[in-house]
Amino acid sequence: MERVLGIGGYFLRAADPAALSAWYRDFLGLDMDRFGRWQQQAGPTVFAGFEADTDYFGSRTQQTMLNFRVRDLDAMLAQLRAKGADVAEESQDMEGVGRFGWVTDPEGNRIELWQPA
Repeated sequence: MERVLGIGGYFLRAADPAALSAWYRDFLGLDMDRFGRWQQQAGPTVFAGFEADTDYFGSRTQQTMLNFRVRDLDAMLAQLRAKGADVAEESQDMEGVGRFGWVTDPEGNRIELWQPA
């Protein structure tokens, strides 16, 4: 049986696609080429469904949530706050899984940041 090899892309609608791409570059450090390609570090990727009425994604109109792995969650959240990003006050620790924090991009998409255990 053929299988997928990994996530090949994640696409977002945006009122200003260039500005949104610049935000991901400047705030989260995604070094993308002119085609939007970004070479990520190897590591785990979680693919999971959530209940339709979950509040975990923030807005009920948001159907998916992008999760980025980070080395140091506290440092990343501090960096984002210093740049004026919309960072959630709370964070979450999940034993054996890691730590989680959230930021909302300029288009209103909630993004999860994950420091694996």
